[in-house]
Amino acid sequence: MTPITRDQFDDVMVPNYAPGKIIPVRGAGSHVWDQAGREYVDFAGGIAVNVLGHAHPALVKALTTQGQALWHLSNVMTNEPAVALAKKLTELTFADKVFFCSSGAEANEAALKLARRHAFVNFGQDKHEIISTLGSFHGRTLFTVSVGGQAKYKEGFEPTPGGISHVPYNDLEALRAQISARTAAVILEPIQGEGGVTPATQAYLEGARQLCDEHNALLIFDEVQTGVGRTGQMYAYQQYGVRPDIMSSAKALGGGFPIGAMLCTDAVAPSLAFGTHGSTYGGNPLACAVSLAVLNELTKPGVLASVTLKAERFRAGLAAIDEHYGLFHEVRGMGLLIGIELMPDWHGKAKDIVGAALEEGLMMLVAGPNVLRFAPSLIIPDADIDKGLARLKKAIGNVTGR
Repeated sequence: MTPITRDQFDDVMVPNYAPGKIIPVRGAGSHVWDQAGREYVDFAGGIAVNVLGHAHPALVKALTTQGQALWHLSNVMTNEPAVALAKKLTELTFADKVFFCSSGAEANEAALKLARRHAFVNFGQDKHEIISTLGSFHGRTLFTVSVGGQAKYKEGFEPTPGGISHVPYNDLEALRAQISARTAAVILEPIQGEGGVTPATQAYLEGARQLCDEHNALLIFDEVQTGVGRTGQMYAYQQYGVRPDIMSSAKALGGGFPIGAMLCTDAVAPSLAFGTHGSTYGGNPLACAVSLAVLNELTKPGVLASVTLKAERFRAGLAAIDEHYGLFHEVRGMGLLIGIELMPDWHGKAKDIVGAALEEGLMMLVAGPNVLRFAPSLIIPDADIDKGLARLKKAIGNVTGR
């Protein structure tokens, strides 16, 4: 077989991605190895997906066992892993009902469709408007990219669906001015991920909940990136004590296996009646078996509590780096979703630091041009945190020349 090279990607793949020059071939825990056998510490986690690291034994076992039994049906029939996973999710969250799909975009698509249909069924067609926030990200389908608050993702795809407006994030008065009797739903990320790792304030989420109640609108939380233990609770809304009507979940939900879920209450679920929505792979036995293994691991005693301790170790290490270089304007986030906004003089150069980090054997992310982002495994060993931060310090030294 002809060896696979990075150049072949450009030959055969649509150019919507621009992957780095290395090709990883193996992962274990918080480490990845490329074709040349070089080792990297993984602080990226597949963009907050590999919540238990690479090749976790419990996930490998779940996939292997289910793969030897039943791979796929259709939703003409149910299957045991799907029902078991839905039951587990309702036990762990506010939700009463679950819809399974294959990605975060699909989960948000389902959430938004449910919100509009619920308003239509209960209040009529005039109540259809959706309020989102500037800087938000909710997926890449035409509907979700329209609801997302970043114009660059909509360019060239217009006309986009109507009835959607955007207000500044964390600005309760702006939301109060926009919401009305025509509003079907407000969709928020408890922490804006792609928008710069910016957490919502307590007052903002509480106020959004109150405004939705006053206007018979549904509150949707997009927890695709913040969910499944990332913040130290199973879902970020639990940190705030503010319950949504609908919530989307994906990324870490499968620990690396593609799965998404839309969770909702009994009050709104009936609006997504038989025949109104579907997903061919939604509830796939393989995906659900792996996802259930993820949740079983995360709910073991002490696992989620350790996320906070590991986050503190990260922040202490980052503070030491900044004391040396003075590049960090603000370190923010929650749990092991951490963002570093660079000083104004370094705006636009986050990718330079990420590239230098890769050269030093560290995989990490950006959240826009000015923010470094970390979303490692939630069970990353302390020694790997220290090793990765040492490599980051060296990378920053290479970029700054200091």
